[in-house]
Amino acid sequence: MAAKSSDHPNFGSRTDIGCVRDHNEDSLIVAPPLFAVADGMGGHAAGEIASEIAVNTLAEYAPDHADSETLGFAVAEANRAVIRGVKEGVGREGMGCTMTAAILEGERLVLAQVGDSRAYLLHKGKLQQLTRDHSLMADMIEAGQLTAEEARYHPNRSVITRALGSDPHMAADLYELNVESGDRLLICSDGLTTMLEDNAIEDILGRINDPQRCASTLVSEANGAGGYDNTTTIVVDVTGQGEVKQKRSARKVKLSMVITLLALVLVCAGAFFGFRSYANTVAYLTDENGKVAVYRGIPGTLFGIQFNELDHTTDVSISDLQPGVANRLSDGIRVDNVEAANALIEEYEAEIEAKNDVSRESGDAKNGEDAGASADADKKADSTNSSSGGSANR
Repeated sequence: MAAKSSDHPNFGSRTDIGCVRDHNEDSLIVAPPLFAVADGMGGHAAGEIASEIAVNTLAEYAPDHADSETLGFAVAEANRAVIRGVKEGVGREGMGCTMTAAILEGERLVLAQVGDSRAYLLHKGKLQQLTRDHSLMADMIEAGQLTAEEARYHPNRSVITRALGSDPHMAADLYELNVESGDRLLICSDGLTTMLEDNAIEDILGRINDPQRCASTLVSEANGAGGYDNTTTIVVDVTGQGEVKQKRSARKVKLSMVITLLALVLVCAGAFFGFRSYANTVAYLTDENGKVAVYRGIPGTLFGIQFNELDHTTDVSISDLQPGVANRLSDGIRVDNVEAANALIEEYEAEIEAKNDVSRESGDAKNGEDAGASADADKKADSTNSSSGGSANR
């Protein structure tokens, strides 16, 4: 058996000798985007050689993209290689094989098929056979000579009407179709389809999510039903544009997050610088070691950042101000700008000066009253003295 494989998360495959045969004549290719199954025929060893030659040649000539004509050409080359093998003494006369090959590229699927190995598609939970068997049974069913159920047990059910290795002019049937993300492709040899009916295959394909476990379960169920032939399965999940869209969506989400974060940073930066600009225009008055001081900015801090600086300290003493004003200065008296602060300082100075003038006037008046009282006392004393002197002279 010849096979190519690849670490690919969206497919799984298995080939098995079965429960009756003594060797495995199936070969497969699992090399995305190329997938293929070849079922050998021609007796001991020869079928195995034919299928191996076929898959190796197919892999050599198959296109890298979903091109049905080039894939058909690759199958034709595989046919010629099997025929050459017989002429060159590789294998045995009469050897040949079936071939079902697929290239899945995104949501585009092309198939090339010869013989009775099949390709199925599970679409929205429903199984549909994509290929037509090149077999006597398929011809008889189409002719209405027997039913599909009768064909399963017909003595000539293994007779195929087209295969690689028999006719140098053989041409494969080609299929081109669009598939969707979420679909599941099955390529299998007739060892599966002769053992399991389509509804059982549909159930397994729809029930088991992991493609590798699904491929293995299909083979195990075929063996459990008798395993009269070699069985090969390839299960491929169609991610197609869905995977691309998902990656694009993830990139868009990341880009959106970056843009949002950048916008947030810009908003915060704008708010910061706007607030800082505002802080540079306003001012406040506060107590600075017993004197009234003028600061640019706002009192205190924001997020640990100080938005103020000392503009100047005045000669106005806190003790000369009214108690209410002095208390407000301990928390800072905010004003629109430094000019407004200076104007308020001038008001304080005027109030202090007025208070001092009143105090001086009150002091002068008191001094005048005291002087008048003293003069009256002196006059009274003089009058008393004069009276006393007159009496003595008489």
